[in-house]
Amino acid sequence: MSINSFGHLFRVTTWGESHGPALGATVDGCPPGVAVDAAMLQHWLDKRKPGQNKYTTQRREADEVRILSGVFEGVTTGTPIQLMIENTDQRSKDYGDIAEKFRPGHADITYWQKYGIRDYRGGGRSSARETASRVAAGGLARAALGKLAPEVQITGYMTRMGAHEIDRDQFDWDQIDQNPFWVPDAQAAATWANYLDGLRKSGSSVGAVIEVVARKVPAGLGAPVYGKLDTDLAAAMMSINAVKGVEIGEGMSAAMLTGELNADEITMGPDGPEYSSNHAGGILGGISTGQDIVVRFAVKPTSSILQTRKTITKSGEDAEIITKGRHDPCVGIRAVPVGEAMMACVILDHLLLDRGQTGGERGSIG
Repeated sequence: MSINSFGHLFRVTTWGESHGPALGATVDGCPPGVAVDAAMLQHWLDKRKPGQNKYTTQRREADEVRILSGVFEGVTTGTPIQLMIENTDQRSKDYGDIAEKFRPGHADITYWQKYGIRDYRGGGRSSARETASRVAAGGLARAALGKLAPEVQITGYMTRMGAHEIDRDQFDWDQIDQNPFWVPDAQAAATWANYLDGLRKSGSSVGAVIEVVARKVPAGLGAPVYGKLDTDLAAAMMSINAVKGVEIGEGMSAAMLTGELNADEITMGPDGPEYSSNHAGGILGGISTGQDIVVRFAVKPTSSILQTRKTITKSGEDAEIITKGRHDPCVGIRAVPVGEAMMACVILDHLLLDRGQTGGERGSIG
């Protein structure tokens, strides 16, 4: 299993398993001189860590990150940065019943078919716990962006839980940090709380849609054809556990629009080009326009549920299974900070790529 890295110049390699002693990330290509410490990264990990409320898994992990290399006297040195997060609340015994059975909806069966071996303790490498490493790396990317492009703001939030959507007319940025669902709609948060509470008590789960917006991203990031900014963003979001669909801007809904409705008209403003709308999601021809970059992804319902499901054993016999243990009734809640982290890593990576190719030079308008 050699493909555990992503990024071009800002390159992240994650390692570790859900029930191993630790997991983490090795980050190469971070510029030198970026002020960073463990507390800065911990801020973002605390948004993702389990057990914070009744709507997430009750596994109790502090998710405390340690910086083992690449930082000296509070700043990055330009050398590889090793980040480590110890696992402290594993309950491997919860997974003894599935050692010989494949959980429906999980990667158990495909891992076995491909490798002939799998770590059944919490899913091993395929566990969503791997995303803690990404969030730590994303915190580092945010710190670098804070130095190189301090105006950039990255915010994620949920827009759908099952059949329930937010009311866009009630969108309030200030509400996102005020509820356990990272939702910008106070009424939706109240409705979702009752809905998810019922699902949680029944032992079931539900999917969600998460939107991540990067504001104040400079125009000119990305490249045509194979180096598109939206190509890397789509791959980054699709690599997150349980993600089954990704959209940029209008996404799938663009298929329902006519050309005159979809194309964002351009006028000249006092500070440069201005767009009448943002159906493109801030990216044209793979290159950022300077508008908000809008990415949306859908996560499936958590497959580990307390409902009897049909499956088979490794020996090919029919069986039934109930997945025990501690699981998220809606994995979308903790996917929000993961999506933010992947956005930060990709934006920083493309900022560095652009600096290397163009030196930041731009074609003049006006």
